[in-house]
Amino acid sequence: MKAINNWDNVKASADFTVLPAGGYVCRIQGAKISEYQTRDGGTFERLEVAVDIEEGEYKGYYHQEFDRQQTEDKKWRGVFRLYVPSGDGSDQDNWSAAKLKRFVNDVEDSNSGYHWDWDEKKLKGKLVGLTFRREEWEYNGKTGWKTNPFQAYTIEDIRQNKFQMPKDKPLKGKPAAAAQPKFEDVVETNVDDDLPFDY
Repeated sequence: MKAINNWDNVKASADFTVLPAGGYVCRIQGAKISEYQTRDGGTFERLEVAVDIEEGEYKGYYHQEFDRQQTEDKKWRGVFRLYVPSGDGSDQDNWSAAKLKRFVNDVEDSNSGYHWDWDEKKLKGKLVGLTFRREEWEYNGKTGWKTNPFQAYTIEDIRQNKFQMPKDKPLKGKPAAAAQPKFEDVVETNVDDDLPFDY
């Protein structure tokens, strides 16, 4: 076998554990507003909140996962995405506003003295409860499952198991086990749009 260049600096692969679906107390690592293009040439914004698990067996999960990545374009995978309401009064816009308000209320209730002032950068370091659900992905003919942040809760709701366990989200066209579609399932996010965050 021919010697591999830079062998002494190659990191050995570590065991990879998929984060189980469920509720977790999380710490916000950073937050930003990102703008996206629609197919019809319009734009929309999302509040993207990078989080890591703060308590329990999986504490530091996303930091460890980030450190394991050996590519130059490392990506922080624990990102909770919320659509920013446009103010158009549509059902989808009202749903986006309600989901954002729930997140803000849960962050305020989880951090004594914190009050939302429309500066997303001040979310860094705050605690929030989140449920994570399993979502099926497909890329280049391959499929699999990943676990993504799904719904905000207070940290006390998570600690006391007062949250609704989210159902798995299979690929479109594949039946879910007795799952009824909900409005939030209609609003899609891209599989491969995880973004790097400074943490």
